[in-house]
Amino acid sequence: MPDKKVRVRFAPSPTGGLHLGGVRTVLFNYLFAKKHHGDFVLRIEDTDQNRYVEGAEQYIMDCLKWCGLFPDESPEAGGPYAPYRQSERKSIYREYAEKLVRQGHAYYAFDTPEELEQNRREIPNFQYGLAYRDGLRNSLSLTQHEVDELLDRHTPHVIRIKMPADERVSFDDVIRGHVSFETNQVDDKVLLKADGMPTYHLAVVVDDYLMKISHAFRGEEWLPSAPVHLLLWEYLGWKADMPQWAHLPLILKPDGHGKLSKRDGARLGFPVYAMSWFDAKTGELTPGFRELGFLPEAFLNLLATLGWNDGTDQELFTLDELIEKFSIDRVSKAGAKFDFEKAKWFNAEWIKKSEAGTLKSEVRKVLEDKGVVVTDENYLNQVIDLVKDRCVLLTDFYQQSAYFFEQPKEYDVNSVKPKWTDAKAEFFNAFIGTINSTKVFEPAALETDFKALAEEKGIKAGELMLPFRIMLVGAKFGPHVFDIATLLGKEETVKRIEKALVAFNN
Repeated sequence: MPDKKVRVRFAPSPTGGLHLGGVRTVLFNYLFAKKHHGDFVLRIEDTDQNRYVEGAEQYIMDCLKWCGLFPDESPEAGGPYAPYRQSERKSIYREYAEKLVRQGHAYYAFDTPEELEQNRREIPNFQYGLAYRDGLRNSLSLTQHEVDELLDRHTPHVIRIKMPADERVSFDDVIRGHVSFETNQVDDKVLLKADGMPTYHLAVVVDDYLMKISHAFRGEEWLPSAPVHLLLWEYLGWKADMPQWAHLPLILKPDGHGKLSKRDGARLGFPVYAMSWFDAKTGELTPGFRELGFLPEAFLNLLATLGWNDGTDQELFTLDELIEKFSIDRVSKAGAKFDFEKAKWFNAEWIKKSEAGTLKSEVRKVLEDKGVVVTDENYLNQVIDLVKDRCVLLTDFYQQSAYFFEQPKEYDVNSVKPKWTDAKAEFFNAFIGTINSTKVFEPAALETDFKALAEEKGIKAGELMLPFRIMLVGAKFGPHVFDIATLLGKEETVKRIEKALVAFNN
């Protein structure tokens, strides 16, 4: 059990859709916080105004709501450490950047973007750091008088960290164990940009300190930034308050080679975003798991198993079970391959185990989006219970249940015609009379009557089942045919037989 109040955060940039790797980071943060009765904070890192996309912040919050992962503190919910948007905290960061300059751990850099670009063109693998900083325009190479003049003239500048020479910085990662870095291999990252906005490196350290974050779980791709952050915690005098870090494994392409990307999803035909994202800048619509027909429970269950297991063979977990069983030391160091077939399996299993009442609103939307009118709630529940075991995605409910609400528009007559006979037509005409006269219209009794009549007519019941199904459904699928007929009711079943007989006999 952690020895101080657990406070974790998810700090996305509002620059686009929310990748499933981002949602998994949210999930692991959330599970850890709830397991230890702590707080889960959503902080929006919108300091890069050039990449800011209108609507992206709301989209992120909507994704978390769909998943049922509600922050204890956020721009929407507020909290004791507000504001939770970094753009609204802009005035805070310069103080700390200037402090680092005074201490000699950071410096002013006056190089123009054009000058830096020229260096990149002329010097292979150019990095602004130990090897080149003394020959560039900054407060380390210029005189104090020159620096003061530039500052007095409000010359555009950034503040960079001064990475020390020939040192090793280390930390103990909760997942990866002891990790260390050579400072000579790390460039002098910008801490404060020319517009006064902090970069991620400064803002994340300052905000984690001020918001009393106890544990920082983030993707493996942030590991190269760790030495800069470690030094900032030390230089600002906060090392004792530094959160415990855990760098989560990557979610890999299905073949295991490289990080899963939006392009991979488009190429292989599956989503990588939680919800569909429309980029107003590009006009591009990227599909999401929700719109494809995934239940949020299945989506979370899938993400939990990408890089984590509880040590047993259990695969299906409710959110409460995940909270109870989650342990960060069961998270793997190795990347987790994304398997879309397995993802669909999770969804199918969750649809099966869900009550009709919980599926009802989504199924009604699926049907109504296709023009199917649903008026009877109880009837809809019965339909859902009858067909849900056949649905992999919520969108499958249209094909699997539309015929309960409207008569087939066409019939798979090619599956009937080759073996259709006058005797079979006569059987169904007679069966209409049986249905009309029966007092008990339920599956077992209907099946008994059906088979008895077939025997009486000298026809194998098995040869009549497929025509009967196609009469009711229009095609060769669906649950037990007598269950279908019973739910449709006497009158509708008779109407469908009569209508289909016309098609079969022509």
